Amino acid sequence: MPTWLAILLVLMAVGVGIGAGIYFQQLREKLVAKEARRTAEGIESEAKAKADRLLKEAELKIKEQEIRNQERFEKEAKQQREKLSRIEQRLEEKEDKVTRKMENLEKRDEELSRHKNRLTQKESLLDDKALKAEKLLEERKTQLEVVAQMTSEEARRTLMDQMVEESKQQAAQHLKVMEEDARDMAEMKAKNIIAQTIQRYAGDYVAEKTVSVISLPNDEMKGRIIGREGRNIRAIEAATGIDLIIDDTPEAIILSGFNPIRREVARMALERLISDGRIHPTRIEEMVQKCEQELEGKIKDFGQQAAMDLGIHGLHPELLKLIGRLRWRTSYTQNVWEHSLEVAYMSGMMASELGISVKQARRAGLLHDIGKALTHEVDGSHALIGAQLAKKYGETPKIVHAIKAHHEEEKPETVLAVIVQAADSLSGARPGARKEILESYIKRLSDLENIARGFDGVDKSYAIQAGRELRVIVESRKVNDADAVILSNEIAKKVEEDLTYPGQIKVVVIRETRATGVAH
Repeated sequence: MPTWLAILLVLMAVGVGIGAGIYFQQLREKLVAKEARRTAEGIESEAKAKADRLLKEAELKIKEQEIRNQERFEKEAKQQREKLSRIEQRLEEKEDKVTRKMENLEKRDEELSRHKNRLTQKESLLDDKALKAEKLLEERKTQLEVVAQMTSEEARRTLMDQMVEESKQQAAQHLKVMEEDARDMAEMKAKNIIAQTIQRYAGDYVAEKTVSVISLPNDEMKGRIIGREGRNIRAIEAATGIDLIIDDTPEAIILSGFNPIRREVARMALERLISDGRIHPTRIEEMVQKCEQELEGKIKDFGQQAAMDLGIHGLHPELLKLIGRLRWRTSYTQNVWEHSLEVAYMSGMMASELGISVKQARRAGLLHDIGKALTHEVDGSHALIGAQLAKKYGETPKIVHAIKAHHEEEKPETVLAVIVQAADSLSGARPGARKEILESYIKRLSDLENIARGFDGVDKSYAIQAGRELRVIVESRKVNDADAVILSNEIAKKVEEDLTYPGQIKVVVIRETRATGVAH
């Protein structure tokens, strides 16, 4: 075979091999590209499915959150509505009370007017009768002068001479008896003078009330004390028997009740619940029971302290317990425990001057109001109740008699009884010991309103805040703004001149103009 033919064949073989390699390489690249496209399409479809799933989950979560937000909003709105409803109810109750008070005052004014008219009529009748009586007396005098043939002056002198003579005879007869009685009474009168001198003693006084105010850390605590649907406040009132007054006063609530022991238990329990922070019915009952036990211990301590301070020994434990209870008892706003100690000290001072047993006097003075510890539970006078208690627990007849006689339930028959009676009167009647009674308080408010009504242009006047503020409503057509300022000062000056009162009284003059239009 020629060489060139062999070379040609080799070249052809090489060309065929190269072409085949190129073909297979292109075929392989096409297969790889096809496989890559399939993989990319699978990844893309998987990503789309995952994105759809995540989108749906996000939408579900958003809807659930919206539902929860709506439920929470409705719950809060319901609570606010309930709170507003309670506030509205309290406001209505207060408005009813004010209306009733206004009606009572108006009725009282009408009664006073009728009474005044009746008195005026009676006064006129009495004047007429007095004139008739004088005329009749003159006629009788004239008739007597004619019958006796004496003038009225001569008859008067004769009668006076006879009376003087009779008086001299009677004085002579009773002179000896009076001298004997004077000797017997001299010692007693001297003792009375000493007792009256000792009665000049004056000490501090303690004023109590029927309400207690508790300070709160913040106004949110009021909601916690009320509790859900008022369950906490009902639990407190049921456990203590004391009313809780929760109003708009910032950071404060009021405990109201006439039983001072229960009010003190409620105050102690509520302060501890506020400090602890856990406020629910079960915890409230536990805390009230614990405070009752602690207060029972305090009552015993106060009884023992009083006996120890006065140097009195041998008192029955039950009497000591009753004396301790007086620490939370008031009479006309005067603390009975403090009052009993004061009476005991003054009785001892009097007994020392009069030469009788100081210990007996202090003992009788300390126990004289012991019946007031049970007056809420037992019917009858506190003096009689106290005497029965003293007799029951082994006190001597002198002590029992002094307790019973200190308010004239029994006539005082011993010097000890007289001393206790005098000391009790001094402690209760001295200046500042007790506050004014209800009748004088109401009269002062009425006088305050009447002073304002006496001025020209005044339409209405109201004494509020326990008489510390006088609100005067004037007629806008008669009183202008400048006159209102002058009127307030004139009323204040008149109040200062005519009334006696503690503290200050603010006079507020209100002038109002109203315009009314009607749309048809």
